[in-house]
Amino acid sequence: MTQPPGEGLKVVVRRLPVYALGAFVLVTVLTTVLAWVTHHTVGPTPGHDYLNGPGWLDAWFQGDSGWYYRIAEDGYSYTPGQQSSIAFFPAYPLLVRAVGAILGGDVSTAAGLVTLICAAGVVMLFADWVRTRVEPRTAVIAVAVLLVYPYSFFLYGSGYGDASFLLTALGSFALLERRHYVLAGLVGALATAGRPVGIAVAVGLVVRAVELIAQDRAARRNAGVLVGSAASPGASAGGPVDAPLTERAGPVSFRELVQSVRFVRWRQAALLLSGAGLVSWMVYLGVRFGDPLAFATVQGAPGWNQEGGPRTWFKVPFFGALYHGRWDDVVLVVPQALVCLAAVLLLRTVWRRFGWGYTAYTVVSLAIPFIGTKDFMGSGRYVLAAYPVLAAAAVVLAGDRRSRWLVPVVLAVLFVGLCTATVAFVNGVEVS
Repeated sequence: MTQPPGEGLKVVVRRLPVYALGAFVLVTVLTTVLAWVTHHTVGPTPGHDYLNGPGWLDAWFQGDSGWYYRIAEDGYSYTPGQQSSIAFFPAYPLLVRAVGAILGGDVSTAAGLVTLICAAGVVMLFADWVRTRVEPRTAVIAVAVLLVYPYSFFLYGSGYGDASFLLTALGSFALLERRHYVLAGLVGALATAGRPVGIAVAVGLVVRAVELIAQDRAARRNAGVLVGSAASPGASAGGPVDAPLTERAGPVSFRELVQSVRFVRWRQAALLLSGAGLVSWMVYLGVRFGDPLAFATVQGAPGWNQEGGPRTWFKVPFFGALYHGRWDDVVLVVPQALVCLAAVLLLRTVWRRFGWGYTAYTVVSLAIPFIGTKDFMGSGRYVLAAYPVLAAAAVVLAGDRRSRWLVPVVLAVLFVGLCTATVAFVNGVEVS
């Protein structure tokens, strides 16, 4: 018996998290082989003679991995006016330190393994999230975009905190969708302790919770059931119920969103726990170093030169590099600027397909690095953190009439970019 058209794809989507994990393992093997061959060809990175882990993991130990290594080994230090380790948030290095202790003190291997394990969870959670929000073919494309996005090489074994941050961000939203408000807030606290853009998780959780209330009220109103009435199972007096409802087409109106704020109860307010990670980090910096915002202050240190002000906001160094033809810099920052532009253009699609909460998360995730970097350096990684943008890109690709040939071409180009970025990164180039 032949299956109806599209039935096979629906089966794939029902098991998409498992298939996504398999695809992640495949891409990890491919990029790791490429990284190891490159590392073996060019030789060890100067200053990394302390690495004693397997070569396929040590190859990924580049760039800011050294900072995380020192934090996990020796803790934090701060010298005003100089580059210091307090620029890096504590969640990832503390996790690496714990795993390193289990491995007998091998911190560099622990850093890579933590990244790989967290990234596997990221891919599965992303697949589970996207398969319930878009058409089957679009969901498959979205997972593929995540896997071959050029700056996704940070997920394949690098000693960076991007994978752990994404895991906590996706995990907190997944818990919220299941109405586990306290757990969502606690996992969100790990996100705000993980990176500066963690505040986007706290904002997104709160907005999404209000949006869920608005959706529940609208669904019951459309069904002719009064909110808080005896006919509404599980409803609390005067407020909405928390039972999951089928997603309705399109986001609620802004007016509905605002009106639903008054129905927020203590269980939703537990999401404010997500700010505890950032608050705890600031308290620690204030008590130990006398500056609760030291992680922001240190960005202006010589070598980083990311101090706030009009010169950074209006990207004067970026345009200066273009004007003066500093091509070594241009080739690194222009792709990231283009990725940022694409992300901004996709915001409307994020709102239309995924609603206010995920749009709020995406906007804040993008705004912090866009405003805080002088030349877009690092923005490629931060766009990766704004994962609804990657799903929105899949929506656009799948909706194009030329998508039969456009999708494979775009994915092939992205994969070439991933391989190129991997080789550059392993060669010690500051890719993002």
